[in-house]
Amino acid sequence: MSDFLSHECGIAVVRLLKPLSHYQEKYGNPLWGFTKLFLLMEKQHNRGQDGAGVACVKLDMPAGEPFMFRERNVKSDSLDRIFRSLLSQYNDKVDSGEIHPEFTETVKKHFDFGGELFLGHLRYGTSGGYNISACHPFFRRSPWPTRNLALCGNFNLTNTQDLNDSLIAMGQHPIFATDTQAILEKIGFFLDEEHEDIYRFLRKRDLAGTDMSKQISEDLDLARVLTRASVKWDGGYVLAGLIGNGDSFVARDPSGIRPCYYFQNEEVISFASERAPLMTTFDLAVDQIQELPPGHVVVIKRRGEVKVSRFTEVLPKTSCSFERIYFSRGNDVDIYKERKALGGNLADQAIKSIGHDWGNTVFSFIPNTAEVAYYGLMSALRVRRRNEVKEAILKASQSGELTETVLDELILRNWPRGEKVVSKDIKLRTFIGKENMRNQLGSHVYDITYGSVEPKDNLVCVDDSIVRGTTLRRSILRILSRLNPKKIIILSTAPQIRYPDCYGIDMSELGKFIAFEATVALLKESGREHVLEEVYNLCRDEVAKPLGTALKNQVSKIYESFTPDQISAKIVELVRPSGIEWKGQIEVIFQTIENLHAAVPKHTGDWYFTGKYPTPGGYRVVNQAYIKYYEKLAGRSY
Repeated sequence: MSDFLSHECGIAVVRLLKPLSHYQEKYGNPLWGFTKLFLLMEKQHNRGQDGAGVACVKLDMPAGEPFMFRERNVKSDSLDRIFRSLLSQYNDKVDSGEIHPEFTETVKKHFDFGGELFLGHLRYGTSGGYNISACHPFFRRSPWPTRNLALCGNFNLTNTQDLNDSLIAMGQHPIFATDTQAILEKIGFFLDEEHEDIYRFLRKRDLAGTDMSKQISEDLDLARVLTRASVKWDGGYVLAGLIGNGDSFVARDPSGIRPCYYFQNEEVISFASERAPLMTTFDLAVDQIQELPPGHVVVIKRRGEVKVSRFTEVLPKTSCSFERIYFSRGNDVDIYKERKALGGNLADQAIKSIGHDWGNTVFSFIPNTAEVAYYGLMSALRVRRRNEVKEAILKASQSGELTETVLDELILRNWPRGEKVVSKDIKLRTFIGKENMRNQLGSHVYDITYGSVEPKDNLVCVDDSIVRGTTLRRSILRILSRLNPKKIIILSTAPQIRYPDCYGIDMSELGKFIAFEATVALLKESGREHVLEEVYNLCRDEVAKPLGTALKNQVSKIYESFTPDQISAKIVELVRPSGIEWKGQIEVIFQTIENLHAAVPKHTGDWYFTGKYPTPGGYRVVNQAYIKYYEKLAGRSY
């Protein structure tokens, strides 16, 4: 993606099912689980660079000894900083003789993360700021182990205000910080109630204190807690939580919007936001990984029992298609195939744009996440060119005109030509943190390969998606024009992004979408500016409806007067750089919705393209987003 975009966070959970001594004896490492957590997080570092956090629970700790720990960091290279610091603490205690790795009880006693249950989170900030207080895991503490909660997640809720209002109605005093805080308090409230219900029942049996604590731990039903807590949740989420008694859970939203995978054997059960990191970390085959079903929770009891159950009504599955287009790493076997298909499905549009002029066209991609789609495009182009050559050879052969000159000059010479035209300075991109600085230095993030394109050439570049068009306008097209091609064609493997996301991606302000900007410009140019006010009034009426009322996406009326091609043509006008001498043509081509679904058939969540939201909150957000745009208000609409 050429546009900078914050997006989905990443989670990792490792629950050891054997004593630490087992891993020391088998693997020579009492920190086997701890290192697996680091690997899972490192393999998902693409999912969060605004902060990282880890938590640990130790089982069977004696009274008076701490049993629950957390480390967080929001500095650059936060994940490395956390693990380097913790391992340094461990190694110092080994060197001093305080810890003897072969005696795992010393590891458990003297090292904070010498436990059996681990939780990790990688954060991309879409709300709550970038300070340590907004970094997961969040903690809720109590002297009762069964009321301690560490929580992290990959999610956004559309109705955080409603959740806070319900907490106030319960008598709480919530801190209006993030949706994570709201969920933490909501789960915590019902965790307390579950604890109290069991406590009151057991107290009548005159159990001793230690026996009562053990029985509460045994009877604690986290699935029931999640069922009661999630009644009003509206959004996409995967939540992972640790309880101080050693129980844990991972839950997924009822529409399956956010991804979650897990693996279990006799030694460990582990969860991650992506499948490939589990395969790599634990050396697994693809069929050994399971996907957590939507609306289900996996609960691991302190004794090691694992149970998968439904905790809320399951809705039609609408998993986020952007996970496949861009967010998840492309080394997953299915994602790799899907991204190749996304590129391949653009072949017909690309061929039409270049007028079948194979000999004078260079194909490339805008690094780095579009590379796999580029391979798919080139593969599809070669198939089509082979078919053309086959037809030409048969025709020349039948007419008696098949000569060596015909073969060389007219048939065999003009094959799709690929070049590495654009290179990206990764370090510079990482350095640029704030949007205004990114805009100022954006043109220096990319370099071009001089001499790779000639003035007679069309230059076709694959990008995986175009959101705001800012990088195209201020950087990509400007530097590509220095190669002086005849025509620049940008192929987007994603359709036009027309509507806000409210389930995790940082795409919430309508006015920043280049497709929306182009459509508004077309309305004004065609004398239909009145549509903007009409839609504003419709949106106001829509959001004024009572909660629970089925809402409509009134913003879709903005796009009804124009075809996708008309909007794309206007986008070209808006992104064409000013102040350049190059006078060649520019064309921006977007994936069709039909071809998107053909390439990514199992991830049908496409609300940012089609405006069809999987939850009621999505429709409220899209209408509210337009109201904020029309009233010239910035910020999220949920």
